[in-house]
Amino acid sequence: MTNYKKAYIAGGCFWGMEDLFRTQPGIIDTEVGYQGGENDNPTYKYHPGHAEGIELTYDPNETSFEKILDYFFRIHNPTTVDQQGNDKGSSYRSAIFYQNEEEKAIAEKVIELVNASGKWDADVVTTLEPFSPFWVAEENHQDYLVKNPNGYTCHYLRFEEPFIK
Repeated sequence: MTNYKKAYIAGGCFWGMEDLFRTQPGIIDTEVGYQGGENDNPTYKYHPGHAEGIELTYDPNETSFEKILDYFFRIHNPTTVDQQGNDKGSSYRSAIFYQNEEEKAIAEKVIELVNASGKWDADVVTTLEPFSPFWVAEENHQDYLVKNPNGYTCHYLRFEEPFIK
C-alpha cells in the first residue's frame, strides 16, 4: 500500500514547472491545471483569478514537501509579482496552495530561508493560499514540453545549491 501525498504550487507557465518536476526524485506524477480562481471548470481561455498550477504526487519516503518547495524556489523567479519571463498576469503568480497548517508552516520556513540566502535580488512575493479545488487543464497542456520539445518555457534551474542545508 502506498502513502503518496500531493503538493500544489504555481510558478508561472505550468508547462515548464511540470517538465522540470517530472524528473525529480520521489515525484510519482504531475498534472497541470488551474487553482485559486473565481470559476468552476476553468479553461485555458477562461480562468479568471486562477493560477496556472501543478499538482505533484510524491512519495514521502523519497522526498518531502520541504524539498519540493526548495526546488520550486530554484526553478522560477519568486520575486516578481504576477510575472514569469514574458508571461504577465495573475495566472502567472508564484503561489503555494497549502493543505494544512503544517504545510503552511513549512512554506513560511522555506521562504524565510530563501530570503535569508540573499541569492535573489529582492524578497520572495510567493503567496500562501489555502487549498482550493485544483482543476486539471486540457489534455493538450498535459506533458506539453514532452509533446513539443521546442515549446516555450521560462523555467530552468537557477541555483544548483539547495536553500535547505
